[in-house]
Amino acid sequence: MDWTSPLWYASYLIVLIGLSGYGFHRLTIVYLYLKHSRNKPQPKKPFEVLPLVTVQLPVFNEMYVVDRLLDSVAAIDYPKDKLQIQILDDSTDDTVAICAAGAERLRAQGFDAEHIHRTDRTGFKAGALENGTKFAKGDYLFILDADFVPNPDVLQKTIHFFSDDRIGMIQTRWGHLNRTFNVLTRIQAMFLDGHLELEQTARNRSGRFFTFNGTAGIWRKCCIADAGGWEHDTLTEDMDLSYRAQLKGWRFIFLNDVETPAELPVDMDGFKSQQHRWTKGSIQVCKKVLPAIWRSNVPLPVKLEATAHLTSNFAYLMLICLCFLIYPNQHGVNHLGPIGYYVVNGSIFFFSSVSVAMFYFMSQKALRPGSWWKEIPYLPLLLALGIGMSISNAKAVLEAIFNHQTAFIRTPKYGDQQKKTDWKKSSYKAMKTLTPVVELLFAFFFLFVVVEAAMNGNWASTILLLPFPVGFFYTSLSSLARLLPQGRAETQIVSRNDP
Repeated sequence: MDWTSPLWYASYLIVLIGLSGYGFHRLTIVYLYLKHSRNKPQPKKPFEVLPLVTVQLPVFNEMYVVDRLLDSVAAIDYPKDKLQIQILDDSTDDTVAICAAGAERLRAQGFDAEHIHRTDRTGFKAGALENGTKFAKGDYLFILDADFVPNPDVLQKTIHFFSDDRIGMIQTRWGHLNRTFNVLTRIQAMFLDGHLELEQTARNRSGRFFTFNGTAGIWRKCCIADAGGWEHDTLTEDMDLSYRAQLKGWRFIFLNDVETPAELPVDMDGFKSQQHRWTKGSIQVCKKVLPAIWRSNVPLPVKLEATAHLTSNFAYLMLICLCFLIYPNQHGVNHLGPIGYYVVNGSIFFFSSVSVAMFYFMSQKALRPGSWWKEIPYLPLLLALGIGMSISNAKAVLEAIFNHQTAFIRTPKYGDQQKKTDWKKSSYKAMKTLTPVVELLFAFFFLFVVVEAAMNGNWASTILLLPFPVGFFYTSLSSLARLLPQGRAETQIVSRNDP
């Protein structure tokens, strides 16, 4: 094959320029974050009389964490006569009995608590929330997933923002209960910190659209109705509803100083299934709402930011293309000349790689001013994991583009069981697929590319390409290890009808 063809090099540059565009967007987020760092939102005025709040707890097969959730909700500092607690239970295992007993326990403590169990799981989480809202007594709905543990002061710090009638939703920042459990949870925490601390704060304070994260947030009930209610034609119903509500003129507020802790997936399969769902859902929402955004009267910067946000996961397709173009580029001819080569490739490297590292470094500096340096050694692994996840997430993008129906895979959570040596024998596991085998093949291929570059004395390429085999070996071997028999553990898979 003729690796000297300009077509290979042109394709390589086009893909890298595309990735650099999303890297430049990250730098824009950092700029907006710093520019508006002092614009901390404040309530218009405090409520003279606290309003009634309905706490909605969507649950599906969460036997290890649901009691912890109910205990933390019972400890919230808010008048009992101003709280309604709905356990929206779609479970098919022992969680049903645990939820029923938990609701009875809350009622014995003086709470207005209800256990709503559905056997028809139409709409899944969105369907459960839609069904629960029909019976919600409060004008404000505080939504918590089963693995979250709200702090007692969460409502006191958030509810007063609704004294402004224009506010439709308040989102708090996720914390991480098990951040230091293993290397994977540390890297996940950094991923989420970048999104929650930098992206959400920058978008909100600069007047851009930002989205409800699916949990740890409070909605004004009439805002949901005005936006068309919960719809279940995407895997990310939270993002979908958020854009529809903001297009209706509702304002959202993100409170980065109000933390609501949650549990991170502790194994690679759980992380992959979560990321696959989020990636696929975001592309589904992109297809659904992006045309409406561009038809709206919102300012151009808002439209551009929403476009970058909704299309950002297309970068995984570009990353896969890059994987196939790297080797031809290594054996091709430099068509730009020595100066042009270093100028073009240096610029692309800065915007596609250095910008990403700067983005996550800034999030750690902002959240951990006294200990941010402890997270820096994990930055190379974060970049490698992003590469390793490209196959699974690119598959999710393609499924969304072609409206491919797939199984809905819950993200396993283990609660206190994760501290035990037998947590891997839990009844909850993510679905097993052939993706790790493909990742392993990519890992060996890039190991060959790196070794060849080193043997040819091309040390710059050796160093720059090293994250590729590291990332693919990490994601593949971590998943393949989970394919080994684990007693009687069974995979929890639920069919889902995607659009």
